[in-house]
Amino acid sequence: MKIAVTGATGFVGTRLVERLQEEGHSVVVLTRDAVRGQRVFPKTAFPQVEVVGYTPLESGEWQGAIAGCDGVVNLAGASIADERWTPQRKQEILDSRKIGTQKIVEAIAQANPKPSVLVNSSAIGFYGTSETATFDETSAKGDDFLAQVCQEWEAEAQKVRDTGTRLVIVRTGIVLGMGGAVEKMLLPFQLFAGGPLGSGRQWFSWIHRDDLVNLMVKALTDPQMDGVFNGTAPNPVRMAEFTKNMGQVMNRPSWLPVPAIALEALLGDASQVVLQGQQVLPKRTQDSGFTYQYETVKPALEEILK
Repeated sequence: MKIAVTGATGFVGTRLVERLQEEGHSVVVLTRDAVRGQRVFPKTAFPQVEVVGYTPLESGEWQGAIAGCDGVVNLAGASIADERWTPQRKQEILDSRKIGTQKIVEAIAQANPKPSVLVNSSAIGFYGTSETATFDETSAKGDDFLAQVCQEWEAEAQKVRDTGTRLVIVRTGIVLGMGGAVEKMLLPFQLFAGGPLGSGRQWFSWIHRDDLVNLMVKALTDPQMDGVFNGTAPNPVRMAEFTKNMGQVMNRPSWLPVPAIALEALLGDASQVVLQGQQVLPKRTQDSGFTYQYETVKPALEEILK
């Protein structure tokens, strides 16, 4: 297959491009910075990758690169956890997903021949947060900022159905790998100062990066997959259990909590990404026949931190 990927130079995207090439597919990488894209995917190591510069929030010639592709994976979106949610930052978070997806759907509508499938990223923030509820793909939408972003993001993706293109939406949890959340939590543990963030009671719905990539490849290649699938492992844990396992794998203590007030002082509203959570189960994902390499968190952390 020939697959176009946005967000390809990110934490999940780089591994997805590697996996697609390993399986013999060719990849069109759509990136805002073509020079950086060529550094990340040099021709010597990635002979089946073509790097195309694009402006994600604007129509343009780049949209022609989607014609002739068999599938599109849309992973692009501004980071939600690295800085304060000022009104300007909130708008950037929304626009990067809503308008970015709108332009991808527009490109698919114009393409001839058209891709047969769009795999569009979303997030488990769709469900809102809770310490007591359990959510699966049929659960109702939440009402906080991230839930609203996910709803508008997914609504734009749904418009691709008007073109006859199959749609798979992957609501992703916290992705574990060397990078992302694990890397940010490493230093305190290395300094023997690791522990839960906030109360430790908040749910931590996670997935190993390799499982998420495998799920996306299955979504591209399995015509039976259609609609929403949770990109989470089947065994979510509370934050205290996650950090306990991380401490055991690193042979470090995990008893020193990071007070919620400290994270709130540092990140403001953005702190809710780690201080609040949701217990999300991948019911439709498992029903689709998808097989996880990492169903429980300790083996996942052992693979990452070995």
